[in-house]
Amino acid sequence: MTALRLCTPLAAAMLLAATVALPAWGQSVPTSRPQLQQSFSPVVKQTAPAVVNIYTKRVVRTATSPLLNDPFFRRFFGDSLPQGMTQERVQNSLGSGVIVTHDGTVVTNHHVVKGADEVTVVLSDRREFEARIVGSDERSDIAVLKIEPGKESLPVLPMGDSDALEVGDLVIAIGNPFGVGQTVTSGIVSALARTNIGITDYRSFIQTDAAINPGNSGGALVDMNGQLIGINSAIFSKGGGSNGIGFAIPTSLVRTVLASIKESGKVIRPWLGASGQAVTNELAQAIGLARPVGILINNIHKDGPAARAGLKSGDVITAINEREVDDPEGMRFRLATLGPGADARLTLLRDGAERVLAVHLIAPPETPARDVTEVGGANPFTGSVIANLNPALAEEIGLNSTAAGVVVLKIKRGSIAHRLRIEPGDIVLRINDIPVASVADARKALSVNAQSWVLTIERDGEKMSLQVGG
Repeated sequence: MTALRLCTPLAAAMLLAATVALPAWGQSVPTSRPQLQQSFSPVVKQTAPAVVNIYTKRVVRTATSPLLNDPFFRRFFGDSLPQGMTQERVQNSLGSGVIVTHDGTVVTNHHVVKGADEVTVVLSDRREFEARIVGSDERSDIAVLKIEPGKESLPVLPMGDSDALEVGDLVIAIGNPFGVGQTVTSGIVSALARTNIGITDYRSFIQTDAAINPGNSGGALVDMNGQLIGINSAIFSKGGGSNGIGFAIPTSLVRTVLASIKESGKVIRPWLGASGQAVTNELAQAIGLARPVGILINNIHKDGPAARAGLKSGDVITAINEREVDDPEGMRFRLATLGPGADARLTLLRDGAERVLAVHLIAPPETPARDVTEVGGANPFTGSVIANLNPALAEEIGLNSTAAGVVVLKIKRGSIAHRLRIEPGDIVLRINDIPVASVADARKALSVNAQSWVLTIERDGEKMSLQVGG
């Protein structure tokens, strides 16, 4: 079975990556012994010290009996098992990271440090530092750590321009796959802007055929000049090993996430206030395009930057800041690399003519107020936590930023809502034929002592009805 795997198992270790400039004979057959002895080792020596091992520890509670993990028992005990029925154990994991500043800022993957209670960074010269997690962003799979070197000197890997990469550029991966020890592999950039890879919410990966195996997560991908151009994150594998397809997060996104986390401790992404769908061949024919291209805009927030800039439903966005976009994932990625406060130039097609709109991006607003509410009583939503959707919350939980209404945030295991299979992310549209536009509307509709309920919710863009009782 083919699977997409993140590169860090519990026994994963350090990944280094580097490249070296092509020799003068790069386009011809070598004719001398010195030409045959050209090596990647100079750049490996230059970049390797800035790539580190990351050791994590976390305490996990497990059930003392396998029966307690059975859904039947969990229905009665809920999320918290009684005292004496669990035990604690320490879980260790390894990964990699890259030192990007002289004061000890380290970039790695979110999944490397997720849930960690202790994080230790070990340099290639065996120096060890305790690290704190400055911020970690699951949606981009990027985490930022900080170590305190004092007066000690730290090696640094400078960030390059991932947007300057081209298919065919040479890359080298140096790491500790499967825990066998440091290994160097070389390859090329085999594809760019891979957006159909379900690893993160912001998908535009660098694809490489340099062998990247489990154990390489968080390490560096380096360009011809010895600069960081990506953070290795995942592999496409049929059996757990490398099949010649690995994926790295481009530094164009890493740089923006790093700056946001260092400034505020979390990632604040820009808000366009518009969404749409990829233009397929059938859709292109229907709207009169010569070929499938760009994103057809079909939702615009009336108070968003896109509306103020003059974007209209039916416009087809083909590029952002002269970088082509072909699907909503690519558009989200390009916007995410800019950050709030930036200006974006949208190239679009309208009525068969090309136009350029200047949009000033802002942070998603907290309007209306969330009004987070835990639902009690005897109704279908008992045991759920609901809130008013606003652009900031929608961005935070990965929903369409133009969505509005009431969203389910949490479900308590074993509750009525859980048994009715209501899920986090569901948008409540109607309760017993009463439109629900706010949490206040939901509270009013649920306060009725009804014998039966008809719920209309939206899940993953699809509307569905649920009848309870009666």
